[in-house]
Amino acid sequence: MDILQILLDFFTGYGYFAVFIVLLVCGFGVPIPEDITLVAGGIISGLGYTNVHWMFVVGMAGVLAGDGIMFFAGRIYGEKVLGFKPIAKVMTPERFAAVQEKFARYGNWVLFVARFLPGLRSPIFLTAGMTRRIPYWRFLLMDGFAALISVPVWVYLGYFGARNRDWLMHMVHRGQAGILIVIAVLAAGIGFVWWRRKRLAIKA
Repeated sequence: MDILQILLDFFTGYGYFAVFIVLLVCGFGVPIPEDITLVAGGIISGLGYTNVHWMFVVGMAGVLAGDGIMFFAGRIYGEKVLGFKPIAKVMTPERFAAVQEKFARYGNWVLFVARFLPGLRSPIFLTAGMTRRIPYWRFLLMDGFAALISVPVWVYLGYFGARNRDWLMHMVHRGQAGILIVIAVLAAGIGFVWWRRKRLAIKA
């Protein structure tokens, strides 16, 4: 049985609460695909078990709560949190080094891009808290902006494809590629603005 069917069986029985809990667990770095979780929430709405608009709200709440817990874990405990075994599995030395490099290279925009980097999402949010230089409102703004792109895409895609699973899975793969293209375009735009400002500053 694939992960989507497992999630559907669970969500059908427990509704919004189950979706919220699984998304919360996703935020801790547990290897459950967040996009498939949101799609499954949309599917049960399409099948009449829940309301799709409320599912969108629950999806937003779940992803932001999970991300926020990782942020505050880093903020409160600092590097001590790396000694906690479940966290150590998520924040390997290799990932920690990769996250540090991304923060140095892209600054706070890493928080936005992190939503679309499943392997680095939790380590990035944890590191953001550990630095103690990023206020929570800024973290929430960047993460929330990214979630407003990804969450409705997956929830409503699941809703509209609930009764045509083959079409749905095809669109899920296309949606993943499409979101990555959007992120690439945004990253290119941000890079261009940064380069232009730096050039103007040098001329001044």
